[in-house]
Amino acid sequence: MSVAVVTGAGSGLGRTIGRALLGAGWQVALAGRRSEALAETAKAADGTASWPADHALVVPTDVTSPSSVAALFDAVRDRWGRLDLLVNNAGLFGPAAPADEIDLADWRHVVDTNLTGAFLCAQHAVRMMKAQDPRGGRIINNGSISAHTPRPNSIAYTATKHAVTGLTKSLSLDGRAFDIACGQIDIGNAETELTQRFSRGVLQANGSIAAEPVFDSRHVADAVLYMASLPLDTNVLFLTITATKMPYVGRG
Repeated sequence: MSVAVVTGAGSGLGRTIGRALLGAGWQVALAGRRSEALAETAKAADGTASWPADHALVVPTDVTSPSSVAALFDAVRDRWGRLDLLVNNAGLFGPAAPADEIDLADWRHVVDTNLTGAFLCAQHAVRMMKAQDPRGGRIINNGSISAHTPRPNSIAYTATKHAVTGLTKSLSLDGRAFDIACGQIDIGNAETELTQRFSRGVLQANGSIAAEPVFDSRHVADAVLYMASLPLDTNVLFLTITATKMPYVGRG
């Protein structure tokens, strides 16, 4: 039986990915700040669990706290004894404002969540994957199309997502000798609670406001399942998935 950790699993993409893994037979540690939301994720979308109850482990976690992250991976080790997949999904956009209006505390909160949180989780995952028998595993980082092309007024989010790309490359390189594969999925406009506002209009690079299309977040979960299904001698380093008609290619 394969074991996964999904961060940010209390809502949005994390919930969709966590449920998809559970539905595919994985044992999944659902990590996030809100225990009630995680417990809801542990149920299927129709409110009933279509997987064994012991396959879902709810672990309230703050990825910005080293002790909280350590407790998450200790709980996984105690329950299942190994880790095959980490999905580094937890993240936030932060304030939408130009650089001169960003408060330093807000900047640090975005960096601590999106970058340092991903690093802390990857660090513990690598330690487990190196030591276990059979050794190895896979890490999938949630990047963003902002890791390639930013939106206006997104400097904190965009900077961290560029940094996540460096994290992905370094983990992929350093993990080779230990059968640890690392890839990244860059997502544009998956439909979640956070993207509902896109249909009402989003600031564009030319200063206009335009509605943007979204796509079913289940397709992101399917992409994660595909990446996770590969043998460890095969890796999808970067996968980009977007709404076909969103203003990304040619943005600006």
